[in-house]
Amino acid sequence: MKIAIIGPAHPLRGGLATYDQRLAEELQHKGHEVVIYSFSLQYPSFLFPGTTQYSSEPAPPGLDIRTIINSVNPLNWLSTGRMMNKQKYDLIIVRFWIPFMGPALGTILRLAKKNGHTKVLCIADNIIPHEKRPGDKPFTNYFIKPVDTFITMSRDVLRDVGTMTNKPAVFSPHPVYDTYGAPVSKEEACAFLKLDPSKDYMLFFGFIRDYKGLDILLQAMADERIRKSGVHLLVAGEYYDKTLAETCKQLMEQHQLSDYVHMLTDFIPDSQVKYYFSAASLIVQPYKHATQSGITLVAYQFEKPMIVTNVGGLAEIVPDNKVGYVAEPDAKSIADAILKFYQGPTIPRLQENILKEKSKYSWDTFVNVLLRSMFNK
Repeated sequence: MKIAIIGPAHPLRGGLATYDQRLAEELQHKGHEVVIYSFSLQYPSFLFPGTTQYSSEPAPPGLDIRTIINSVNPLNWLSTGRMMNKQKYDLIIVRFWIPFMGPALGTILRLAKKNGHTKVLCIADNIIPHEKRPGDKPFTNYFIKPVDTFITMSRDVLRDVGTMTNKPAVFSPHPVYDTYGAPVSKEEACAFLKLDPSKDYMLFFGFIRDYKGLDILLQAMADERIRKSGVHLLVAGEYYDKTLAETCKQLMEQHQLSDYVHMLTDFIPDSQVKYYFSAASLIVQPYKHATQSGITLVAYQFEKPMIVTNVGGLAEIVPDNKVGYVAEPDAKSIADAILKFYQGPTIPRLQENILKEKSKYSWDTFVNVLLRSMFNK
C-alpha cells in the first residue's frame, strides 16, 4: 500500500520521532511504500520546555522524511492537506499525543480524505493529556472527527477513547524500542559514564516531568534502609519542568543524596542510550499517573527488570513479581520494592521471565494488528 505517517521524525528528537521512524521501517519491510510527514515547526519555543527540539545525530537511512507541517500556521495546514489529498494515500497513520496538535492535524486530515479513497488510523498515545490546558477538549474533538480507527497502547487510553467517540478502537501494546544498539558490558558502560563499576545502579531515564515522580523516588532514596543497602541511583534525562528541577535540587540537599544519586540531567542522544541501560541492573518508573511508557519497552529490549507504579497501563506490561515489581506511587512502597529486588534471590528468575515477555512486544505483531484493524488484512 501507499502509506503516509504524520508525526515527529528526524531532525526532531525524542521517543515519538524514534517510534515513527521504526514504524516506517517495519512497514517498508513488509513491502509498503511509506513517507513520513514531520514538522517544520512542532512547538513554538515558548511552549517547549527543553533546550532544543532537534537532534544532533544523523538521519536514519532509507526513510523518506518530509519536514513540512507547521503546527501554528493554518495556511500551512491547508497546503499540506491538499498535497496529501492529491497523493491518494491508501492509509494515513497519524500520531496524537497532545491536544495542542488537534487543529493542525484535524484540518490536514479533513482535506487529505476528500479524495474519497484515503483512510485514517490514529495511534493514540494519549487522548486525555497528562498536563491539562485550556482548549484540550474542543481541540481533541476536532482532531477525532476525520479519524476512522484508533489504536491505543494501553487499556487506559482505550477507555479514554471510548469516552470521546464510538469509532472503532483496538489495544495493542507498545512495541520494544530496538533501535538503540546492542548492550555493552557494565564495565564499558560505567567507563563511558565515569561511574564506579563496583556499585549497583538503578536507572530513572527520560524527560523529567512532574507526573513521572522523580521527587517521590528521591524521597525513597532518603529511606535509611536504601542508604545502608549501598544501591546508587542514576538519573538520566532533561528536565522539562523548572519548578520540579528546583524541588529535586532541594530534596538532594535536604537528604544529602549526592553521594549515591547521580544527576545527569542533559538530553541523552540515541547513540548513548545503551550505556545508561547497560550500567543499571534495575529500571525504576515511579510515575504518579501514566498511560503507557516507552521507557518500559527500552528496558525490555535491554532485558532489565523494572519497578513501576500501579498507575495507568504500566502494570499491564510489567507483571508484578514476574519481570519486576509493582509499587504504589509513594516513597515507602517504592523503597520496599527496591529492597525486595536487591535483597532477594529473584534476579535470575526475573531476567528469565523478561526474555519470555519481551517476545510479546514485537513490531511485526504491532503492525499486523494495525493493518487488520484498518483493512481486516
